[in-house]
Amino acid sequence: MNVNVLVIFYSRYGNTRLLADAVADGARQAGAEVRVRRVIDLAPENVMRQDQDWWTARTQMSQIYAEPTEDDLLWADAVIFGCPTRFGSPPAELKLFIDKLGSLWVQGKLVDKIGSAFVTTGTVHGGNEITVHSLLTTMMHFGMIIVPPGYADSSVFIAGCPYGASAVTGPESDKPPTEADIAAAHFQGRRVAERALVFKVGKTSLTSE
Repeated sequence: MNVNVLVIFYSRYGNTRLLADAVADGARQAGAEVRVRRVIDLAPENVMRQDQDWWTARTQMSQIYAEPTEDDLLWADAVIFGCPTRFGSPPAELKLFIDKLGSLWVQGKLVDKIGSAFVTTGTVHGGNEITVHSLLTTMMHFGMIIVPPGYADSSVFIAGCPYGASAVTGPESDKPPTEADIAAAHFQGRRVAERALVFKVGKTSLTSE
């Protein structure tokens, strides 16, 4: 049986993107079919162009990652959100996408999907845990089943946190996630895919009896 994992992220300079790719690689290692999607920037083009690093990264990522759709969410058995923090909260780009999922929520289309989250911050203690918790709270409203990394692997003791992989990258693109951060994100993706498969097999078995 195959399991479908959807990674939805927002990244400005590409640092959160590195964690997203690591999460996706971990899920693939567990045998999952994976889609990686990036929500679009909300700032006007003339504003983005004033920051060359932002504009370059945005252009590159737009060529690689499609925007997420409701069809992606319906396809997925597991959904993993990732983003930088903005003053201790998810950025408007990801929040807007989530806020537009009311129709799926009211129809119960996200119920019993596996959910998880990861973040990056510009400073140590810059809101990583509270931002992850904010995303997990939203998933609880959707009726999703939360699967955090926990302290279930040695990589989490070295980097990340038990609620979701994280990295302190700073506002500039020359401070990417460390190898330890990548390892923790990779484990999270693998764990989510494995738990999603266990749940899917069990649910299928129960409904077929």
